[in-house]
Amino acid sequence: MTIDKTMTLGQVLSAYPGTARIFMEFGMHCLGCPHATAESIEEASMVHGANADELVHQLNEWVAENA
Repeated sequence: MTIDKTMTLGQVLSAYPGTARIFMEFGMHCLGCPHATAESIEEASMVHGANADELVHQLNEWVAENA
């Protein structure tokens, strides 16, 4: 599966729990919060002042190396 910024944090974390570290590196520390897991990567990035494209890139790199 290729991750894109329209996917929710919950979808990505459910498929690839190991990506939690990457989300936290981008300032997204409340990964268990129901609201946070329902946000898209793009929405969460805006809230946290993160670059959504870079986050998606790093997530997909992790998937390519670990999945």
